[in-house]
Amino acid sequence: MSIFGPIVTATVTPFDDNGDVNYKQAIELMDYLIQNNSTTILLTGTTGESPTLTHDEEYELYRLAVKYFKGKAHLMAGTGSNCTRTAIEATKVAQQIGMDSSLQVVPYYNKPCQNGIYNHFRAIADSTPLPIMIYNIPGRTGTNMTADTVKKCAEVSNIVALKESAGSVDQMKEFRSVTPSDFHIYSGDDNMTLPFLKEGASGVVSVASHVAGKQI
Repeated sequence: MSIFGPIVTATVTPFDDNGDVNYKQAIELMDYLIQNNSTTILLTGTTGESPTLTHDEEYELYRLAVKYFKGKAHLMAGTGSNCTRTAIEATKVAQQIGMDSSLQVVPYYNKPCQNGIYNHFRAIADSTPLPIMIYNIPGRTGTNMTADTVKKCAEVSNIVALKESAGSVDQMKEFRSVTPSDFHIYSGDDNMTLPFLKEGASGVVSVASHVAGKQI
C-alpha cells in the first residue's frame, strides 16, 4: 500500500480580502479535509497558489500543518521548481520543518530533454531522505515524460510515486508496465480516476475531494 493512501488532496490556500494568506482558515481547511477522508494533505501545489506565494508563506503553512496535523494525515510539500537548486533548497526546509514527503514537478518553461528531467529529479532525491512524488503535467510544463524516463526515476530509492496528468490512459498503462508494483501511480485529474484505477493506479491527487472526499 502507498504511504500516501488513496486520496491526496491538492489543498487550496485561503486568502483574506487584502490578498494575504488566511492561516486560520488554512488550519480549518486541513482539519476538514482530514475529517472527510483525505489521506494526504498536499500543500503549496499549483492548486495551492504556489506561483503567487512567497517561500516564507509556504514554509509557514508547512509549520502549521506539522504543528496541528502531524501523524493525523500524511503531509506533502509542493516544493518543485524549474530551478533544480531552488527545488533542493525548498525541499530541505520542508524536511527540517517536519513535512513527510515532497511533490516535484517536471521543470516548466525550460522544456528540458528527457535526460535533463531525470537529472533534475535525481539531484533533488539525492539531497533529501524524504519520499518524492514526481509530477508529469505536459499541458503546463511544455514537456511530457516518456516511459523510459519514468522507469529510470522509479529506480531511485526515494522516488516512490508519480502524479500523472497527461490525460492519457494509454500512457498511464505504459508507465505502469515499466515500473515495479511498489512504485505508485496517481491520477492527477479527478475525471481520470476511475480509468486509472482500472489500470493499476493507487489513487488520485484530487481537487474535488475538497467537497466530495467521502464519496471519492
